[in-house]
Amino acid sequence: MKRIGIADTTFARVDMYKYAKRRLEETGTYFVVERYTVPGVKDLPVACKILLDQRGCDMAIALGMPGPKDIDKVCAHEASTGLIQVQLQTCKHIIEVFVHEDEAEDDKELAWLARRRVEEHAENAYNLLFHPEKLSKMAGTGARQGFEDKGSAEGLTSAGSQGRH
Repeated sequence: MKRIGIADTTFARVDMYKYAKRRLEETGTYFVVERYTVPGVKDLPVACKILLDQRGCDMAIALGMPGPKDIDKVCAHEASTGLIQVQLQTCKHIIEVFVHEDEAEDDKELAWLARRRVEEHAENAYNLLFHPEKLSKMAGTGARQGFEDKGSAEGLTSAGSQGRH
């Protein structure tokens, strides 16, 4: 049975885990979700390493919400670097899902963006693990997670956020 680890933080202002878990459960495929909650984004690399190495997860999703200050952006960069190192050490994917507080105009948009980005990345994680051919079909289409897709510079059709299932 496949295992998907989800690492989330107490610093986030939205319960990103509930959206990831719900989207994964909507797939209908049987797998186990393992949760590991840590204080902030800089704690996510070790949380993911524990999920992958000690808890036997086949892949992980790292959920974080860096703040708007310069130091928060530095911390997010350091966390990203750590997540990349863990992927290389374990040869397993970690889907990084960061929603920066300054990406949104207000709390309502922040909550909307977090939900949408998390759901779309959870779907990406599921497809990466169970249906990688779906991602291959989307290559070069300018698909984005959260805000609207950019579309292809070559005129290719994007699967679009609503049509990714």
